[in-house]
Amino acid sequence: MADYDLVIRGGTLADGTGADLFEGDIAIADGRIAAMGQIAGSATEEIDARGQLVTPGFVDIHTHYDAQVTWDSHFSPSTNHGVTSLLMGNCGVGFAPCKPEMREQMIDVMEGVEDIPGIVMTEGLPWNWTSFPDFLDALSQRRMDADFGVAVPHIPIRVWVMGQRAVKREPATARDMQRMAALVAEGMAAGAFGFSTTRVIGHRTAGGEQLPVTTASEDELMTIALAMRPHGKALFMSASEFDTANGFSSEFRLLQRIAQESGHTVTFPLLQYDEAPDRWLEIANACANARAAGADMLGQVVGRPVGVLMGLQLTLHPFRGCPSYDAIDALPLPARVAAMRDPHTRAAILSEYGGKLDPAKYPAFMRYIHLCYPMGAEPDYSPPESRRLDNLAAARGVSLPELAYDLLLEEEGQAILYFPARNFTRFNLDVVRDMLTRQDTVLGLGDGGAHCGAICDGSMQTYLLTYWARDRAGEKLSIPHVVHRMTGHTARVMGLRDRGLLAPGMKADINIIDHDRLHLHPPRASFDLPAGGRRLTQEAQGYTATILSGIITHREDRPTGALPGRLLRRAH
Repeated sequence: MADYDLVIRGGTLADGTGADLFEGDIAIADGRIAAMGQIAGSATEEIDARGQLVTPGFVDIHTHYDAQVTWDSHFSPSTNHGVTSLLMGNCGVGFAPCKPEMREQMIDVMEGVEDIPGIVMTEGLPWNWTSFPDFLDALSQRRMDADFGVAVPHIPIRVWVMGQRAVKREPATARDMQRMAALVAEGMAAGAFGFSTTRVIGHRTAGGEQLPVTTASEDELMTIALAMRPHGKALFMSASEFDTANGFSSEFRLLQRIAQESGHTVTFPLLQYDEAPDRWLEIANACANARAAGADMLGQVVGRPVGVLMGLQLTLHPFRGCPSYDAIDALPLPARVAAMRDPHTRAAILSEYGGKLDPAKYPAFMRYIHLCYPMGAEPDYSPPESRRLDNLAAARGVSLPELAYDLLLEEEGQAILYFPARNFTRFNLDVVRDMLTRQDTVLGLGDGGAHCGAICDGSMQTYLLTYWARDRAGEKLSIPHVVHRMTGHTARVMGLRDRGLLAPGMKADINIIDHDRLHLHPPRASFDLPAGGRRLTQEAQGYTATILSGIITHREDRPTGALPGRLLRRAH
């Protein structure tokens, strides 16, 4: 009889603490790491990991799989990139609690904020819950390829309590606040990992309306945060933007007061904006000072630009809104490409390009083609300025719209233009490196499961290991640092104490990675959602195995069909 279920032999171990790499074996039994070092015993299965990187499974604290988890058994694209534990319910959006008469409204919110097609949710959501505890009970029956936790989202809570008054963004009464707080406390008692809200004015419903929670008062947020305290320290996550034009940000001060008075870990997006390229540092320094004073605050950061992807199969591209293009938009892609290649149609669309866009339907950046880059077959998220479309157009002696038009028709209309909307003001990723090395930040904002037709940052973990720990021309980050930021650190922030590290007794969530061969493929439109809905997916090459609870869920970059992933309920 074998001593262990699985032994990984001779790997180069990054244990998740940030300590130096070391070589050794890992023995697994009953879903846990049973021993490490030189393992003499036998196993039911052994994996030769010599020359390969062995890490804890990656922990992603910012996803939006709230819908996908109800109809799919795989958290792709995240689990294509070594993620074994994740948190959903971010940015204040979700589907519980939800009365039957609220369902269409919650779908409208999710479609608008997270770009998940409404028809997909209408067809796919089973709605076998009403309350938030009901939702968790329904999810506890799911069998997935990663473990997952849920935060209580603000929008359904507020609409449940206030109805149309919430939709109209009316101030909550003291009674409203107490009822909301009670619902959040109920969710915490059922196992939620925290609470999330959004304060971003640009977050809108699919109909273009401002969200029910963006103008919620500090009293409302504080009442909710304090009601969570009996359930222990938890996450309070706010999708906030910070205006520092008229003195230091009042929004940051609000979040700081919540962190100080509630004792929770308060997180917020920390990004570089072109219109205020150094504001992120001002906020980060204020966060460091707040932490020194005892307020647990962390800026969520990403490992590359927040990149908007535009293409003929995607939600946005520069020629939407041109009447001659809109007239053919409903055609199947091959017919649309053929029509766009017609000289008369091409001339008509290009002549209409400068027309005014409807702001309720299209963001202004859809026409920022001078700041776009061809994605190409080898995705480069820090492309040289020579590849920027304004420079390419000048070099080729054509206009910017002409170049963008022709590029979109490449690959039979499947080509993608890349617009680095955040973190790329100075056309390099030096600022991202600064963010990733600060003590007051946490890796997040990958948004796996959301932005199905515009953003595909659920591949962040592979990018950190390839670009930052191997391929970057400038100052790199060490493998131990990068792995720590994706494992031990994110697990601790989420409140998971049984994973994120390679150590005896820890949960056997492990990645075996051929780091030299690790490669990120370009994002592609897939039509595999309910009702044939579209989403962006992205694959990787080089993951020899991903192991969850001691069971191999992915082998040689492909799912094995094993589904040991379960709902996580936070321990109080």
